[in-house]
Amino acid sequence: MDFLPPPLVDHHSRPVLHGELGLGRFERLLAGGVSGGAGTAGGSADGAGWFDSAAGLAVLRWCPPLLGLEPHCTPARYLARRREAGSYAARRMLLRGSGIAELLVDTTASVPGEAAAADGGEPVTVAELDAALPGGAGELVPLAELAAQVGATSGSVPAQLRNLGTALETAARSTAGFVCDAGPLLRYPEPARPPGRAEVIRAASAALAGHRGPATAALSHHLLLEALRTGRPVQLRCGDPAPLAGLLRETAGAGVVVLVPTGGRAHVRTSAELAARHGHVHTDAGADPAVALAVAPFGRVLFSTRAALLPELHVVRARAFERSLRALLGEWVADGACTPVAARRIAERVLGGNAREVYRRRDGRREDDASVTTTARHRVAVPR
Repeated sequence: MDFLPPPLVDHHSRPVLHGELGLGRFERLLAGGVSGGAGTAGGSADGAGWFDSAAGLAVLRWCPPLLGLEPHCTPARYLARRREAGSYAARRMLLRGSGIAELLVDTTASVPGEAAAADGGEPVTVAELDAALPGGAGELVPLAELAAQVGATSGSVPAQLRNLGTALETAARSTAGFVCDAGPLLRYPEPARPPGRAEVIRAASAALAGHRGPATAALSHHLLLEALRTGRPVQLRCGDPAPLAGLLRETAGAGVVVLVPTGGRAHVRTSAELAARHGHVHTDAGADPAVALAVAPFGRVLFSTRAALLPELHVVRARAFERSLRALLGEWVADGACTPVAARRIAERVLGGNAREVYRRRDGRREDDASVTTTARHRVAVPR
């Protein structure tokens, strides 16, 4: 049975960049977006560099048709077409062709591949992405940056704590959610117990004095709880999510937490186990949907690309995830583990429905925009 998946909601991505890109610059950004560090160009005998990699092959398979070229054209021809279209138009065609209708962007300043980012131009704003996508884009406000901005303009501890509360409430009215690194939270010695007022005041005082580390961990803990109380979800970027178990027990009833494990399959599985254990916890699906879906309830698994720097990475990661999900659901239907109707429901939830519910995104596309075209989409086939 074939069915057209719903327009995807990518619940965690990073900024893409402005700028016209030559071969060397594109390869550096591709390397940075794939590895999370500053990429280097070149390195292959035929001069293809990072195009001569699995990521490069995926770009040349899926992206040229979105710009009017045949798949697997030469890198030079693809980049010439990209420059001919212009940065704005190429980005728009690629993002729309990815099948992603709505995008949530982690605007943390230190995007992957900082050296590559500096080489490639300024980040595209969330407002520009909102205009480029049929369902729009939303911002994920970094809690650490918000706290730093408040601290820099607050002359006393009482003013800092008061202004933090005001800033969170103000941000919650316009943002899709909040995001923070789990590292500082893990330095708080009693994660299963919220910090008392005296602890928060001492931590705020230490932060104003420029201290970092355990002395300010209670402030990070307080900030997380206050963000959850606004009613917006908070994403926790983490390596191994296992040490967060106590914190997650404490936050039950406070709001919605979305775990975004940055490690491999083992960390995704741990994240899914925590989502299965706690009703307010959701998990990023990772690159392979089979890992999370084997453990967590289907309604708590969310698709993301985690793409950065290049819109091409949104395309290839969305394609890879949909193909993996199609294969997995096809196996389940073929084995009699679920019906085609159930498979369709699971796909709809994971690819977009769960994120729309968690982040309270509007249902459907903007009225002034037609749907993502079927020529830019590809069907997910599930056997009868």
